[in-house]
Amino acid sequence: MINIRRALFSVTDKSGLVDLARSLKKFNVEFIASGGTAAALTSASLPVTPVEKWTGHPEAMEGRIKTLHPRIHGGILARRDHAGDLDDLKRLGLDTIDLVVVNFYPFEQVLASGKPEEDIIEAIDVGGPSMVRAACKNHKHVIVLTDPRQYAELINLLDQNNGSVPEDFAKAAAARAFTRLVDYDSRVAEWFNGGNVESLVLQRVRPLRYGENPHQHGWLLSRWGASPSGLVAADQLAGKELSYNNLLDAEGSLRLLAEFDEPAAVIIKHVTPCGVGIADTTPKALELALMTDRVSAFGGIVALNREMDEATAAVLADMFLEVILAPGFTSAARTVFAKKKALRLITFDWNELKHRPPLEEIRPIWGGYLAQEADFGLPELNEMTVATKRSPTSTEWAAMKLAWKVCKHVRSNAIVFADERHTLGIGAGQMSRVDSAQIAVQKAAAAKLELYGCACGSDAFFPFRDGLDVAARAGATAVIQPGGSVRDDEVIAAADEHGMTMVFTGRRHFRH
Repeated sequence: MINIRRALFSVTDKSGLVDLARSLKKFNVEFIASGGTAAALTSASLPVTPVEKWTGHPEAMEGRIKTLHPRIHGGILARRDHAGDLDDLKRLGLDTIDLVVVNFYPFEQVLASGKPEEDIIEAIDVGGPSMVRAACKNHKHVIVLTDPRQYAELINLLDQNNGSVPEDFAKAAAARAFTRLVDYDSRVAEWFNGGNVESLVLQRVRPLRYGENPHQHGWLLSRWGASPSGLVAADQLAGKELSYNNLLDAEGSLRLLAEFDEPAAVIIKHVTPCGVGIADTTPKALELALMTDRVSAFGGIVALNREMDEATAAVLADMFLEVILAPGFTSAARTVFAKKKALRLITFDWNELKHRPPLEEIRPIWGGYLAQEADFGLPELNEMTVATKRSPTSTEWAAMKLAWKVCKHVRSNAIVFADERHTLGIGAGQMSRVDSAQIAVQKAAAAKLELYGCACGSDAFFPFRDGLDVAARAGATAVIQPGGSVRDDEVIAAADEHGMTMVFTGRRHFRH
């Protein structure tokens, strides 16, 4: 057990501070505090010794020198069971410090505020991290708290143990504090590196039912100390616990959904779109999305960019689905789904999805990691060039744009047939682009959807004319692709031969 006789406070976030101090005072704990923290305790009529009085050294350099003093660090680092350390305490006239309560200068908030570089530099904490590191090193004798959410547990332990705290709590608190320290330093390093993430500290938000398969454990992680956002912050209104695969599919559905401003419905199965529809109303968009591949939609995920109302819910009432995502659900819509106890209903922040996309993607490989910028946005839709003799009609332009938006989110090699309102056939994940084209045609035929006059989208260039020939024979009259093949002239000639129109985007969208 660690008996707390003296506590040092130095916090930027003062929430819960006074309640913690009052609980400690019941056990006659002596307080030392810096600057504004000391003022807050004094305002609450709690006796406190300011750091400068404790050290005998005034604050200097506008607060840059405050807690960096042997009387602070000696009191934290002294080993209570080490005779040499105890002798040094006496020789140097130092006193032990048993509890360190610190949170750092708000570097992340200052950085996000857009303040000038001099303000960002002044937000780099030196004294706080130094005290935390010292307390972690000596956690067998010193407790360190870096998060106000820890205060309640400490207070309970103090009450249960008459002012003492078990060593296992101190070790767990040290682990949490050191992780916070590493995360803080990584964010400073990220700024020095021009925004490039060199070190990413993650925390487990919660365990998942299992990983991709029942024999694999799974967890949901988020960046340490970050405010919940995205799917981590999404609210689950109903249904079973989300699984690893549910979250992967949800991520894929929302990334695709973010491409649309008009009412849209996206259906995902195994991280791949199996139907997308756009319309003036959400029920109609959903009906169009379902037309592409109703069979594959079974057990899939549906995502909407408008509130789920009763009319839209009625379209899905008799379907088996794993998850439905929407910015909101009306009470009438929830009533429609009330009998589906396992169906997960998830709300998300549509504004955040549109305006705060993920910036980087990271994947583990054997012995390391791969990182890349997220493939966000479609600026090429404003810079396309017509490669064929015939230019697209307005209807073909609309169909090509829809095919291209969906194609970006289909596993490579990706081929998407679409009209101006919904997808008609999707071929995904094949080793040959012509195979993907043939599968997309087969899917459209199985759904009894007419391809004549539609657009065909390809996530990368056609290396040969064979894939384009498949699309032409199926009835496509317009093609959208990046271009850039050594056989572009051959493919353009094939399109002209078929009387097709074809545009080059100049940008590829592989998705592996």
